[in-house]
Amino acid sequence: MTRDEKSKIVAELGEAFKASEAIVISDFKGLSVKQLEDLRNSAREAGVKVRVIKNTLANIALKNAEKNGLSFKDTNIFLWGEQLSVCKVAAKFEEKNEIFKLKIAHIDGEVAGVDKVRALSKMPSRDELIAMLLQVWNAPIQNFTIGLNALKQKKEASA
Repeated sequence: MTRDEKSKIVAELGEAFKASEAIVISDFKGLSVKQLEDLRNSAREAGVKVRVIKNTLANIALKNAEKNGLSFKDTNIFLWGEQLSVCKVAAKFEEKNEIFKLKIAHIDGEVAGVDKVRALSKMPSRDELIAMLLQVWNAPIQNFTIGLNALKQKKEASA
């Protein structure tokens, strides 16, 4: 890889990391190609970017994106994008594959451990929260109509 290609990759990754809410770094050594395909497919569906990056290039890109405090070595795969989506994809894939291990993350401007990633993965998404809110708002109206229908049936039975 030439110096120009490396600088282009670093610039591209730096912009992507700067725009992302969360970056999760995981160990993928020993995963099969099929398992990596599954990870990439589930990430694509959730709008999460996945890439294996050389550690030196990743360190430079993270420094350029002002995402400091992350230290890593060995083989790493990077997942980045919207906070809950990244955490859900990473934690779900870790549950299915014993080889895949979460290492460290950068969430909301600070370095986060594996426990925080797992905790965020269990939170409901925005759409799920909206659905819960709509159910709560809809419940009084639904109960009122059920009560009116029961009153109607009672009057019809007594008539």
